[in-house]
Amino acid sequence: MTRQNPTSPPPLISVQNLCLTGRRGTGPETPIVSNVSFDVAEGEMLALIGESGSGKTSIALALTGYARAGCRIAQGELRVAGHDVRTMNASELRSFRGKTIAYIAQNAGAAFNPALPLMEQVIEPALAHHILPRKEAVEHAIALFEMMALPTPHTIGARYPHECSGGQLQRIMAAMALITEPEVVIFDEPTTALDVTTQIEVLEAFRVAMRQCGFTGVYVTHDLAIVAQMADRAVVLKNGNVQEEGTTRQILSKPAQPYTQQLVAASQPHLRNHDSPPLSAPLLDIKNLVVGYGPPMANGRPTHTIVDNVSLPVCAGETLGIIGESGCGKSTLIRAMAGIQPWADGSMMFDGQPLPARIEERTPQQRQHMQLVAQNADLVLNPAMTVEATLRRVLTFYNEDASDAAIKRVLDMVRLPQALAGRYPPQLSGGQKQRVNLARALAARPRLVLCDEITAALDTVVAAAILDLMMELKRELGLSWLFVTHDLHALRSVCDHVAVLYAGHCVEFSTAAALNVPPHHPYTRKLENSVPEMQPGWLDGVIQHNGLRQSGAERAPATGCSYMPRCPVAVAECAQAPPHTWQAPSGAHIACHLHAQDLS
Repeated sequence: MTRQNPTSPPPLISVQNLCLTGRRGTGPETPIVSNVSFDVAEGEMLALIGESGSGKTSIALALTGYARAGCRIAQGELRVAGHDVRTMNASELRSFRGKTIAYIAQNAGAAFNPALPLMEQVIEPALAHHILPRKEAVEHAIALFEMMALPTPHTIGARYPHECSGGQLQRIMAAMALITEPEVVIFDEPTTALDVTTQIEVLEAFRVAMRQCGFTGVYVTHDLAIVAQMADRAVVLKNGNVQEEGTTRQILSKPAQPYTQQLVAASQPHLRNHDSPPLSAPLLDIKNLVVGYGPPMANGRPTHTIVDNVSLPVCAGETLGIIGESGCGKSTLIRAMAGIQPWADGSMMFDGQPLPARIEERTPQQRQHMQLVAQNADLVLNPAMTVEATLRRVLTFYNEDASDAAIKRVLDMVRLPQALAGRYPPQLSGGQKQRVNLARALAARPRLVLCDEITAALDTVVAAAILDLMMELKRELGLSWLFVTHDLHALRSVCDHVAVLYAGHCVEFSTAAALNVPPHHPYTRKLENSVPEMQPGWLDGVIQHNGLRQSGAERAPATGCSYMPRCPVAVAECAQAPPHTWQAPSGAHIACHLHAQDLS
């Protein structure tokens, strides 16, 4: 616990000997958090660090006086901005939440009502707490949108949630939290699922808000690089217990406890120690693929093109990584591969045979041998089916052995104990659910597994275990993988070849080893430079060097390079014609008007 100087002002947040417990059904109470104590000074940002299940979110929610269903605040003292949280009644808590303390959740897309314009939702707290009349609330919201560097701040409030990107929604959610001018703001993993370039914009917007609004913050995260940019101090948690507390610099540079040392080590980039092999015959061969939506235009292309003339090979026994920021077409491309999103032009061959665009037109063997693992296991696992029932259904559907022994073999593949077979998804941790998600795909005995951001929402330790598992399964089963991600560290650790997508175009294709050898496409370099480092002050340097992208302000030329509006080395030719693809000495294929000597 932080010791306060007798002459210093009292902490704005004080947590003493906090104990949280949970109960499953009629079973005994189980400790979730045990004897946690810490203080947060006024104007300070404290990070709660730990892997999935460490209790960090439960502690953050307890600061608002809330405990999840089946859980309770069993013991301890919670004082926030002069309020004794544990003694407040329901009416007092309603006034306290949103007015004194605000909460910014991890998934902004799930937090907004899809049927209401964003402005109505942003100003609702100010109206509900009778802080501002409607007209002034709208004006305040627009000012917050400007502070958050949102595009068209005067009109973005008229949009609905589905009309904004993930990064925009996170900033709008922050504006909604700040409209009541709370004294305390809790950030619960708000940038976990964002790509690196968008994450920088959102983090800088949060920092600007903290400087201008002067609130005290609690930042829940498993990403130590974010801790380095956002927090003054940190509390490290494991299994509901405090492992270590200190300044951010001390925690990251000189961790004292073995668990903290493990977290720091897991956050370091892990590069492969061998070169990627040359391309062999592709198992899946994609040629000139065009995917979009809306009625076809006169030229046959869709009204809105998401994937534009992409050609990629996925080779037998290898892992192809696809990387790019939000909106670049990664998920659309993988959905087209899976047969969920038909394409408008181009072709695919699977094992030498044409692959129909629609999944219902594919042969049973094609459907079986190409399996999709989605990003969010919570959305694809039936909460009413046990793990055993989920796996048995797949085995039965593909006429495979569905015995208990077969289910045990599938669980063994993903390193899950058989004891979990009788559990339901809500009874599993995030890492366990993602392994079940993977097991469901492997039960079909596929040759190619399509993975869409499967480690995006996992903490570093659990994500590293999933990546290690992928490598083991590739060696043991000869599987091919397609790995969609925005995490360059993850990409380097598991991939043989890499495709970099921007605005639906493949701007670079290379071996994973060639990512370490210049030259690169300017966008690839931007991705490299946007990966947060565990160094305090890193974000300041990036903002100074690159500036912030003004989302929505970029307009690519009708003909020419799609990256031109953001490219620091663009030339006149970039606006006049699409770039041609050339091969660098490293073997990388780069789509750019400039050549190796200009990009080194």
